[in-house]
Amino acid sequence: MKGLSRRDFIKSALAGVGAATVSLSLTGCGHNDSSPSYNDFAVAFNHGVASGDPLTDRVILWTRVTPEGTPNNVNVSLEVSLDKTFENIEFTESLSALAKNDYTVKVDLTGLKANTRYYYRFKANESPSPMGETKTLPETDVSQVKLAVMSCANYPAGYFHAYAEAAKMQDLDAVLHLGDYIYEYGMGGYATEKATELGRMLPEDNQGELISLTDYRKRYALYRTDTGLQALHAKAPFIAVWDDHEVCNDAYIDGAENHNDDEGMFADRKMAALKAYYEWMPIRPYVTGQTESLYRKFDFGSLVSLYMLDTRHEARVKPLDYQNYFDPTSGQLDTASFQADLVSPGQQLIGTQQLTWLTDNIKTSDAKWQVLGQQVLMTKMMLPAELLVAMANPSPTIASQMTELAQLKARSQASDPTLTEQDKMRIGFTAPYNLDAWDGYPVEREVLLQTAKAANKNLVTLAGDTHNAWSGKLCTAQGDVCGYEFATPSVSSPGLEYYLQLPESQVSEFAKVLELLVDDLEFANIHQRGFMTLTFTPDNVDSQWHFISDVHSQVFGVENKNLIQNSL
Repeated sequence: MKGLSRRDFIKSALAGVGAATVSLSLTGCGHNDSSPSYNDFAVAFNHGVASGDPLTDRVILWTRVTPEGTPNNVNVSLEVSLDKTFENIEFTESLSALAKNDYTVKVDLTGLKANTRYYYRFKANESPSPMGETKTLPETDVSQVKLAVMSCANYPAGYFHAYAEAAKMQDLDAVLHLGDYIYEYGMGGYATEKATELGRMLPEDNQGELISLTDYRKRYALYRTDTGLQALHAKAPFIAVWDDHEVCNDAYIDGAENHNDDEGMFADRKMAALKAYYEWMPIRPYVTGQTESLYRKFDFGSLVSLYMLDTRHEARVKPLDYQNYFDPTSGQLDTASFQADLVSPGQQLIGTQQLTWLTDNIKTSDAKWQVLGQQVLMTKMMLPAELLVAMANPSPTIASQMTELAQLKARSQASDPTLTEQDKMRIGFTAPYNLDAWDGYPVEREVLLQTAKAANKNLVTLAGDTHNAWSGKLCTAQGDVCGYEFATPSVSSPGLEYYLQLPESQVSEFAKVLELLVDDLEFANIHQRGFMTLTFTPDNVDSQWHFISDVHSQVFGVENKNLIQNSL
């Protein structure tokens, strides 16, 4: 980071964030009879309310006020109740929304009862915010845990129907957001071509690519005007983690694909982006023992231990690039050098500290299910090398090429004696599809999988990032199955069909071919947006994908797909 160490950078980035989160206790505080939260100017709650990071005895409560003018301070009050009518208020407190924190208010309310639903609202000038409801985690055994899983919401790319649909559910314990909560691109950038048609344009004062703190704050403010997103935040607590677009595309520890030298110091941009994230998201800025990191653990009784990981900004080194291993004269891939770099000790995704924290917790956890909430695919996505070359430069012939390879794979599985050596080479010479995922960092993945296998744990990983729905087996290098992965489709960002320019008539067949070609892949949907719910019981995990028929229309349907996996 050009003279700024990671430790110093993160400390600087989070300076003042702790002070922005007020810690209050329901137990012992009771009612606060201080003066009502009056202001001599108008105040509105244009961005709704939110809750997050629930534990058995506490939860973060959030709002953002929009004052008339630019005062340094806005007086706000908080009310918490066990009922929607607020006839029996459990807790009240007077608070301040400060300009230096973008007028956001975050309260870490402690002293709550486990596995209990609470209702809350904020007030300014005696006018209430929308009501929010939240729920603490269970402390003892529970028969089920149900989680909604979201990722990749691009405002100009389509409507956030997925958020609105999830908000209708009455039995969610929490919402997991796996990142790309916002996108940093400006108008004319990625997936903005339908924005004008949809009425989802970026505002005039925020139409460029996000660079400064003001830029990022304005983008969050825009996203939080979406009624579907507001409804879901008000319905259930979020457990969120960032991916790359909260800063910029394909970010790693000290750089990003979408950051250029003429955009200033990357460390400054990252600092601004993370500060805005902490202001606008209902998360705790500091975690005991991990004060410089966002990875953290949530226990749902003895049924689920949930680990939220940072595979993006904590320790990820720049991913390898196939282009760097091709001989410019012969055009051949230097396989030996590529493999050596792929398994080198420095090829880290989550880093030694986070990996040790994770494996130690998995080994000692008594929960039935060990669940990783993280960003990128862990399933091995090994594709025939010739197909990778074709996908790098998509053409209309790619569908027929895939079909041909699938037919060869089917014949191989049937032990067809007429297969030639060349046919076998075409399907046998495989390589990782995406080096920006766990496939590009296989050593850490193997350590994690071997840990789960040795400890005889039921491992489930959750992924976002790809914009597509996937499910696959998690297999060690020896081929032992030691867990399952479920990946959520995007809320609105286009999927693989967009990148490959596939016509609608071919997308379903393309997905089926992928399931055949990739050994560990069990399900794929590459063309529909939506979200995922996971219901954990002592015996199995039921993954249900909720596919939105059209994110470019206000009229849409929802198609559901279930996949149940039993415990190992």
